[in-house]
Order: sequence, then C-alpha cells, then structure tokens
Amino acid sequence: MRHPLDDVLTTILAGAHVYAVGGRVRDEFRTKLDGEERPPKDLDYVVTGVPQDRLLEALSRAGRVDVVGASFAVLKFRHAAGEADIALPRREHSTGAGHKEFAIESGPDIPIEDDLGRRDFRMNMIARRLDDDTVVDPYGGIEDIRRGWIDIVSDRAFEEDPLRTLRAAQFAARFEYDVTERAKTAMQQASPLIVTVSAERIGEEFGKLLSAKTPSIGLEILRTTGVLGQLWPELLEGIDVDQNDWHAYDVYRHNVATLDAASPDDLPLRLAALLHDVGKPRTAAPRPDGRGNTFYQHEHVGADLVRPMLAKLRLPTETVETVAHLVRQHMYSADPEAQDRTIRRFVRRIGPEHVARLFALRWADITGSGLPKRDDSNERFEGRVAAVLAEKPALAVRDLAIGGDDVIAVLERKGLAPPGFRGDARVGEVLQALFEEVTDEPARNEAGLLVERAERYIDEHFSAQ
Repeated sequence: MRHPLDDVLTTILAGAHVYAVGGRVRDEFRTKLDGEERPPKDLDYVVTGVPQDRLLEALSRAGRVDVVGASFAVLKFRHAAGEADIALPRREHSTGAGHKEFAIESGPDIPIEDDLGRRDFRMNMIARRLDDDTVVDPYGGIEDIRRGWIDIVSDRAFEEDPLRTLRAAQFAARFEYDVTERAKTAMQQASPLIVTVSAERIGEEFGKLLSAKTPSIGLEILRTTGVLGQLWPELLEGIDVDQNDWHAYDVYRHNVATLDAASPDDLPLRLAALLHDVGKPRTAAPRPDGRGNTFYQHEHVGADLVRPMLAKLRLPTETVETVAHLVRQHMYSADPEAQDRTIRRFVRRIGPEHVARLFALRWADITGSGLPKRDDSNERFEGRVAAVLAEKPALAVRDLAIGGDDVIAVLERKGLAPPGFRGDARVGEVLQALFEEVTDEPARNEAGLLVERAERYIDEHFSAQ
C-alpha cells in the first residue's frame, strides 16, 4: 500500500534509491494473505546512493528535518503528506550486553541487504523500493509471513538484543504466529540477559503483548523459554498449585485464562486479570476435606506483590496503584440482597471510578475458572449497584452539602475557635462523622440538617475539652 509520502520522497530524492522498510512492509504482505487492511502506523525509510549532507539538504528544502541519534543519524522528516524516519543504511553488531553497546557503520554505499540483515526477525527484513515497487527479500521474510512463523537469521540475535525475546512473544501473540524451534532455543539461551534491558523497553513490549487478542500465546513462549521466570518468577509460583472445586486449572493457568478473558483495550484490567491470584501460592493451605487448597487473604498478599512486579515495567504510578487496588478488592462479596447502605459503602470502598473495571475483572475471573457460571448473583448485584449509583448519593466527603468552612463557622460561633481560624483535625472529624450518617441515610445530605448535626457532634465531643 503506497503512502502519499512515498511519492513525495521519490520526487525530492530523485537519483537515490529510497526503500520503505520495517513493520509497514511486513504488514503489506500480511494484508495480501488475509485481505485485512493495515494502515501504516510508522513510516520508516532507508536511502542509499546519496551522502547524508545531500540527503539532509534535499529534505530540508521540502519540509522540516530534525537530526536525532548519537551513534548514527536518523532524520525526522515532517511534511504535509506525513511524518517519517529516514536513515542511511547501516551495519551493526553488539559489543556489550543489553543492546547498549554497538559497533555501527553507516553510509550511502552499504547495500540495503546489509541494513535489512541487522533487524530482528526475517519477517521484518523486507524492503520495497519506492520508484518501481521492487521488493527486496534476501532472507526469506515473505515465506515466513506466508507460513505464519517467526524466525531469526543469526543464532546470536537475542544475545545481541535480549529485548527481542519479548518482541518475538508479542508478535506471536498479536499475529497468532508460531516461533520456530531454532528461535526458541536461541531465546532460551539468551533469557538470563533480559534483566540487562531497561524497564521502559520491557514495559513497552509487555504492553504490546497484553494488547493481543490472546496474550497467553506470548506468555507461554516466555514461560517455556525461561524469559518469564527472569522477569516475574512470582507468577510462575502458581504452576501446579491446585485450587478447589470452583476452578478447573492450577493457579498459573487460571491467571493466564483470566488474562485472555479480559478486554484487550484496558491495560490496567489485563494486568489485574493476570496478577489477581498471584498471592495464592504463598497463602496456600490444604483444605480439611482434601479437596484442593484454601488461600486465606491471598488478595492482600497479591496486592503487595503487584507493586514490585510492575516496577519492572516502569508503568505510570496511577496504573500500578489501580492494578494493586483491583487485586486487593477482587474477592468482594456480590450479595444482591444487601441493604442500600451496604452497597453505598461498597462503592465508597472500591471508588466509583473503579467499580466497572472491578466488575469486568470478576467476569474475566469467572471465565478463567474454566467452569460454567454458577448463578446470576453477580448480575443481580451489579444491577443493585447501578440503581444505587443512579440516585447520585454522596460517595466522598466532598459530596456533602456543607464543607469545612461551615464546620469552622460552627466552631467559631461556639467559642471553640478564634476568629480567622483555618481549621484543624476537628474539622475533618466532624465532616467524616457527617459523611457516615449520610452514607446510611442519603436524605440527610441537606445543608440545614448537616449544620444541626455538626453542632450536636461538636457539643458532644469538643465542648467539654
């Protein structure tokens, strides 16, 4: 699929050979096989036959160019037709661990085949020349796409960049491709090196894996090649840990099945699904009847494990805290017969912003059990919660009809605070007491009533001090 920028570059770089490279070209051949259109997300080009200074000059006349890269130059080109990364071809080989140190050679006379050969997998070692759409496929990448597998050219591919182990897994999950035995063997040999890769790069690839329709495909590759054990050994503690009559799988496989059942468009939910029972192996105790194990307070242990595990992905703090909160709360009781005030307290504890995601986690958990749903209590409970939320009750102190200034005014009026008083712990205590009353009786959330209740509370608790 040609992009408008292809024609722009063909014109302004006449005389040079301009090649489209990267995932865009790979996806063009995937589209030819299955007919699914895949608009390019990133535009990457390699230009041969023209020195860098001339390339920079020609591009600068047509649009904005920024030069990035310390070891080699990549030109960030911005034009009305689109934005792209443009580079001269290069050769490289690793001289250090973790894809941090490389010997790099770049220049206009390096063959495009050499540039393609430094890339990760054969399916990504394909180029298309823009002027005549000639395809350059020196390593058999098109055949790999046709067969639906992921393979390497060099047995040292994963040693040179250990992040490629995660890339292989996320490609396998997203494309539903197989990884060849040769590549798996090389992944296994290089698996200890994954700890040398930066947390940011690991997190980015994990995010892609978790966006797949069936991320368990990639996780199994990481597990069987030893990569997952290097990153998250806590997750593997669940292998062969029996559960109870309500689960068909051991703890590990239940976590993975729950992950697959969660929405791929919600990263915190998917992480919570994968990790929701990660605390079970450390709390496992045999049931007295011999039918599996109990896991008392595994949600607490799991929530404590989540933070250091996710630190290895360098995710935003909000994401980490959301996942830990969901793991901590996932064992809630879905009692459709609960009183309204009990349901209001449930929403308060969970947080209204987390309720829908927690319910989604429960449904993924049920699906991941591998057994039929038992009854309709969860649906009925969710209906009750929705009805209570529709009444728009006070779910936080800030939702009260009066605030701190009103309580301060009462304290001043009763001579318990000086003029200009700006508040102390008593103000928060009064508001919290009022909030508890309003949670039980929402009709009390009326300014006049709350001021009266504040005065009474202050008289009972502070006047004699």
